[in-house]
Amino acid sequence: MTEPKVALVTGGASGIGAAVVHRLRADGWKAVVADIVVLAPGDDEIRCDVTSWEDNLAAVAHVEKTYGRLDFVHLNAGIATGEHDIEKLSLDRYRQVVAIDQDSVFYGLRAALPALRRAGGGDVIATSSLAGLTAVPFDPAYAMAKHAVVALVRSVGPVYASEGIRVNALCPGFSDTPIINEMRELLVASNQTITPVAHVVETVLGILASGAAGQAFLVGEDGKAVEYRFRGVPGPSIPLPSE
Repeated sequence: MTEPKVALVTGGASGIGAAVVHRLRADGWKAVVADIVVLAPGDDEIRCDVTSWEDNLAAVAHVEKTYGRLDFVHLNAGIATGEHDIEKLSLDRYRQVVAIDQDSVFYGLRAALPALRRAGGGDVIATSSLAGLTAVPFDPAYAMAKHAVVALVRSVGPVYASEGIRVNALCPGFSDTPIINEMRELLVASNQTITPVAHVVETVLGILASGAAGQAFLVGEDGKAVEYRFRGVPGPSIPLPSE
């Protein structure tokens, strides 16, 4: 009998994360929620402050101790600022957004890499946003952090692909989750599309099936994973130093 695959989902207690966890479990995965708020701490739920390096390490260790391996990490935790004016955005809120939206992806990826190697390879999907690909005047600090996520994924993707570890970015638009509650009326009034969470989940599964690495994916029609095509901007092609 084939052993089930094992996933760790940060921000898995609500929104996109919770929907991904539900689908993975329905498909036979063991999926562990890592969130600042968990209702039933145990094998499948662990309290995790994603802005803490130690908590990220502890979450990965918990998964390996419980299930013996780690195959997929969805680095999904995120918040918006709700402020368009950077002069009015408090510095404490700015630091909180950068810590949750940006630092947590770096910490989560770094913490997971050894476990994915021990499993013989696997997948990491970091939730960025359309705000990671385009200008967002109504929340520039959020856009800055989400751009950083895409930059990290594109930079490390080719490096870890050689080890069978595929790192990609999920870039949904306005998904029907609590993160848009403060702006929901504005979005509806301006005829912005609000994407069903089920479509985002299908995109996650599509990314896993794609075999891609170092790419950013949009949520296409009915959840089809659509690879975003970047312009061919010249970049460094310096060989990496050997170990």
